[in-house]
Amino acid sequence: MSEGAGFTLSPDEIECLKDRRWWCFLLSSIFTFLAGLLIVLLWRAFSVIFCKQDGAEYSQSDTKKDPKAPRQKQEFEGTFVTEAKDWAGELISGQTTTGRILVVLVFVLSITSLIIYFIDASSEGVEQCKEWATNTTQQIDLAFNIFFMVYFFIRFIAASDKLWFMLEMYSFVDYFTIPPSFVSIYLDRTWIGLRFLRALRLMTVPDILQYLNILKTSSSIRLAQLVSIFISVWLTAAGIIHLLENSGDPLEFNNPNQLSYWTCVYFLIVTMSTVGYGDVYCQTVLGRTFLVFFLLVGLAIFASCIPEIIDLIGTRPKYGGTLKNERGRRHIVVCGHITYESVSHFLKDFLHEDREDVDVEVVFLHRKEPDLELEGLFKRHSTTVKFFQGSMMNAVDLARVKVHEADACLVLANKYCQDPDAEDAANIMRVISIKNYSDDIRVIIQLMQYHNKAYLLNIPSWDWKRGDDVICLAELKLGFIAQSCLAPGFSTMMANLFAMRSFKTSPETPKWQNDYLQGTGCEMYTETLSPSFVGMTFPQASELCFTKLKLLLLAIEIKSDDGNDSKIAINPRGAKISANTQGFFIAQSADEVKRAWFYCKACHEDVKDETLIKKCKCKNLAVFRKGVRAIQTLGRASDDYSIIENDHITPQFTPPELPKRAQNRVTTIPNSVPNIKTPHRVTLSVKANGGRPSDGNIAQSPSPEYGTYRANNREDGTHPGYHLAYEVKKLMPTSRGSIVNSTHNSGGLQAGIADDQARDFDFEKTEMKYDSTGMFHWCPSKGLEECILDRNQAAMTVLNGHVVVCLFADPDSPLIGLRNLVMPLRASNFHYHELKHVVIVGSVDYIRREWKMLQNLPKISVLNGSPLSRADLRAVNVNLCDMCVILSAKVPSNDDPTLADKEAILASLNIKAMTFDDTIGVLSQHIPSIHSPLASPIVLQRRGSVYGSNVPMITELVNDSNVQFLDQDDDDDPDTELYLTQPFACGTAFAVSVLDSLMSTTYFNQNALTLIRSLITGGATPELELILAEGAGLRGGYSTLETISNRDRCRVGQISLYDGPLAQYGEGGKYGDLFVAALRHYGMLCIGLYRFRDTSSSVEASSKRYVVTNPPDDFTLLPTDQVFVLIQFDPGLEYLPNRGESMVREEPP
Repeated sequence: MSEGAGFTLSPDEIECLKDRRWWCFLLSSIFTFLAGLLIVLLWRAFSVIFCKQDGAEYSQSDTKKDPKAPRQKQEFEGTFVTEAKDWAGELISGQTTTGRILVVLVFVLSITSLIIYFIDASSEGVEQCKEWATNTTQQIDLAFNIFFMVYFFIRFIAASDKLWFMLEMYSFVDYFTIPPSFVSIYLDRTWIGLRFLRALRLMTVPDILQYLNILKTSSSIRLAQLVSIFISVWLTAAGIIHLLENSGDPLEFNNPNQLSYWTCVYFLIVTMSTVGYGDVYCQTVLGRTFLVFFLLVGLAIFASCIPEIIDLIGTRPKYGGTLKNERGRRHIVVCGHITYESVSHFLKDFLHEDREDVDVEVVFLHRKEPDLELEGLFKRHSTTVKFFQGSMMNAVDLARVKVHEADACLVLANKYCQDPDAEDAANIMRVISIKNYSDDIRVIIQLMQYHNKAYLLNIPSWDWKRGDDVICLAELKLGFIAQSCLAPGFSTMMANLFAMRSFKTSPETPKWQNDYLQGTGCEMYTETLSPSFVGMTFPQASELCFTKLKLLLLAIEIKSDDGNDSKIAINPRGAKISANTQGFFIAQSADEVKRAWFYCKACHEDVKDETLIKKCKCKNLAVFRKGVRAIQTLGRASDDYSIIENDHITPQFTPPELPKRAQNRVTTIPNSVPNIKTPHRVTLSVKANGGRPSDGNIAQSPSPEYGTYRANNREDGTHPGYHLAYEVKKLMPTSRGSIVNSTHNSGGLQAGIADDQARDFDFEKTEMKYDSTGMFHWCPSKGLEECILDRNQAAMTVLNGHVVVCLFADPDSPLIGLRNLVMPLRASNFHYHELKHVVIVGSVDYIRREWKMLQNLPKISVLNGSPLSRADLRAVNVNLCDMCVILSAKVPSNDDPTLADKEAILASLNIKAMTFDDTIGVLSQHIPSIHSPLASPIVLQRRGSVYGSNVPMITELVNDSNVQFLDQDDDDDPDTELYLTQPFACGTAFAVSVLDSLMSTTYFNQNALTLIRSLITGGATPELELILAEGAGLRGGYSTLETISNRDRCRVGQISLYDGPLAQYGEGGKYGDLFVAALRHYGMLCIGLYRFRDTSSSVEASSKRYVVTNPPDDFTLLPTDQVFVLIQFDPGLEYLPNRGESMVREEPP
């Protein structure tokens, strides 16, 4: 009697099982194998014999009769066999879709057959008498085996060597599993037999997963192979133990050990692991014999596979896998320079609370695993941030992070790299890889060097119009610094505007810090203007936004007539608002900006509290049309306001020859100047240098003649257009007689240190004054040697109102692109005489490498010296400059990055420690005699600084933490963020790290970067980018109506409230009143203040100023305040020669 574990047999079954028939099942398998082997061997033998006979007959007789007959027969047979073999090979390979489906189907059916075996082995004995018609599991198994038999023949046909195919492992699996299924039908009994061999099919799992493109890496393939081999051997050996123990020893089979299949599985894993609890063991001789031999193999497999599996799992990339983003949720991919510092800065800005509903997942892809600090950062943002390890150069990794579905791809640059060009090249290669994988993906990249921009234009799928953009750190960094030369502190204001920050003021904080922090909370946003704005001019809309909505409207997007193209117009002259116009605002949050869209004239005109301006219910189509018509009618009726279009009173700059004594203000009488087309103008003093009192002396009160000015300049009832004029600090003329006499006698240009340039560059006579785009001033190429000064030449030249660039560079230092610093100072919306002379103090060997891009820009001189030499600094009159810029092109050291700024800090402290003699007054001549004894006009703009600490200065830093060393009198904590430090708040320090925020800003608002670039670079255009990409520098162009019209654009300026028509607001006036008056009468858009940090009248009061961005309308003004303004271009005379003494008069004492 044979009983299985857990089941009993009926008397009929006991009687039936007395006659064992297991050998029938086993013989069927052996016979099938031997028969197949015999057929293959006979086929081979016949093939060899008949091939030889056919060859002999063909060679002796058939060649003479019909040489083509045997060949045709062989070709036919060969073709048929080959086609059948190819067909079978394609069918079972994983190279075709049909083949992959067949392979997967075979695997699935094999596993299903194995599961049926598990069921039978757990519920039945080894042999069972049961009619086949009632045995469901056997019927299902037979169906599977028929399929396996067909698959066997297909494999047989496809096999190159039939003999070796018969001896393959999977062929033996078929021999011992397929024939017994047919025998069971004839015998009406089942034998569990060797069906467990189906477990060996598990070894094909790695191949199938590769067919399905699931396993791609070598480590994952190897891991799958090891696991499948171990499990296959384990389950197969358990099946053998189960068969032998439950059958008993032959021939009597009277000592069965009733073990379930799963007990055998447990027994084998305990045995292979050498634990051996002893609770289960083999009792039959056959079972013990098999176990002895199996342990030799099993222990080896266990000892080799398990450690390797654990090692592969342990070394498997923790950040492998594939991105599984939620349906409908956008994601961006960030790559490049991924460190804790760069990622924390990026995420702080990208995920800022002021942004409106940021439902974007940030996916970082980097080839190295994150360190513990960075890993902790990712965990803190685990809901919105994912990290994957891989390379942007690998298409597999790009597929893992689903680049083709991403909203954008951002490439971060290493700002502290040793080789900026190599860093840019690596990032450009990443862009090429991304665009090659998905040509329509939007890419935003950071580049270190400006000249590397050109390589992006070579990528066929790079398209600015589709949102691809490049943030060139050198271009923007030097552009910010250049604008600070025109309006000190402007770099700080702009840096705070595009960075997302929240301000928190407290009573304990000094007032100046509270004012500054309130401004840091302002950001730049875009919003569509509501229909109520349609028909208004830009000044009207801007005034309404400021006074009613408490928003600062900077610019609007103006679309072309066909609607296909658009441009951003900053404070445009005479532009009117059309429907669905995008506005660019400065505000505290995105919620505030929504007021511009919600505003309804009908509902909100009487609302005083701006927070109550919310979406109203009257915005239906009828009201919209009615509102548009009413506003358009209003726009046509208000001719008063639309003087902006024709005769708008715009700021005019003081002519260069106008003498001015150091201690006396000089006023101009416009009516006495010939050929001025707009006579109804009066000058207003605008201090481009910030109007600092000289060494603690408080500015004088406004002139008593101010009232007379207003009365005398209203004629014929026309609008009293006060014409603003800058007190532009120009270069002092030299005393070299030959040059002076020639310029004086000819009435030509008198440009101070540029006299040698004036000799061969007459601005009025030359035909090419601007570059080919009309955006920048241009001059014929000048050799570097012509522009080099030695210390004596510089000392003999009276420099005033210039820009001193202290440049630290080795001859082989990476190029920083000085062109990006000079070009904004040479924008064509300045008149030629308004251009500040640029004096570069540094190594000529380095400057020579940069000169190719500077040679066509006017008014540049070079002093071959050291920025740390006080003699060199005195020679270039650093105390009389409008701005001293301290730059370093040296590569930071890897040993100690904090020392990267050592030269810049030493130079800054050196200048601050210097003292200067106030000898400028000695040069002052009697006003009626405005020429020196050498016939050179002496133009004295202002008194110089006695103390170096009062010299206007901006220092570029590489490392943010070094800002603490610039000001010894501040109390900034070393861990304080850069934007909270005193030097940054005062606009005297700038670090490239503040540009990190531009990546987020550009992603959320593509036009924001265009606006910032337009303000900062002075008007760089895509056309100019293509020209500069050629590497030949600026090209001159003849003035045409189109290029001249390009001059008519807004620029940054700074006006003083010390004197002039707007001085009345400096005596306790409100910022809102100043804003409205400046916009209405002069077309100037006020955007912030530059205020003394210490407003006391003490002699020891600090001369440092700080930036107040977009103050509230009730902000109280001071006479010493400077106002940041966006000024429209004045199309007045470029140059007014031969001005007489009648233009100059001295104030009464």
